[in-house]
Amino acid sequence: MKFSIYQMNIIPGDPKQNRSKVKKWTQEVVQNDRPDTIVLPEMWTTSYTLTHLNGLADEAGEPTKSFLSELAIEHKINIIGGSVANKVEDKIYNSSFVFNSKGELIYEYNKIHLVPMLGEPLYLTGGTKRVETFELDGVKMGLIICYDLRFPELARALALGGAQVLFVVAEWPTARRYHWKILQIARAIENQMYVISSNNIGSLDGVEYAGKSMMIDPWGEVLYQGSENNEETLTGVLNVERVSEVRKEVPIFESRVPNLY
Repeated sequence: MKFSIYQMNIIPGDPKQNRSKVKKWTQEVVQNDRPDTIVLPEMWTTSYTLTHLNGLADEAGEPTKSFLSELAIEHKINIIGGSVANKVEDKIYNSSFVFNSKGELIYEYNKIHLVPMLGEPLYLTGGTKRVETFELDGVKMGLIICYDLRFPELARALALGGAQVLFVVAEWPTARRYHWKILQIARAIENQMYVISSNNIGSLDGVEYAGKSMMIDPWGEVLYQGSENNEETLTGVLNVERVSEVRKEVPIFESRVPNLY
């Protein structure tokens, strides 16, 4: 499968302009790279403008759901829709939406772990549903959001559910950039699956974001890595059969003894 990642410089607090950027980028990447699937970063409509989210957030996923569905249909591509601020009743969630190439919403996830270092729990509500796998083009996949990466139980649960590819959509700060790379490699190695991440660049309210979006194989090798400061596209073809090869070579799932953990 061929994936294109948008390492995006998000315009803080301007959903309209950010949708325009994503639409233009999608048109260009489809024309130039012809990916099967595109991947967007966390909170790409607003960035972390937390104090303004009450007026900027989607309402029950709109207009983001319609926008991404139309993009998927127009370009016949799957979309890992990053995440957006999403108001449901009186609560605001950090929500991800995944669409297949027919424009169908096949998975929706609310970020479970909210970042205390950025004050996220003061403005957002954590998700209460378990992570689940979903399928695109016959491949089982999973998705987590940013701070979720620090909790290996999530990635392991998805791997046990059959996931061969894990997406990490993020606004990960430069201050913890070493953790960003090492944790992704660890999740890939310990679960023997591909890890594909989309991070943003730029800064907001004194917080600089780390970029370095990645594609990592099931052996832990970084196949592609973005820069730290540039808005750019990463495109790569992944051989999903590599997952079963690695899992056969080092059979950790057969060696597990969970009743002793």
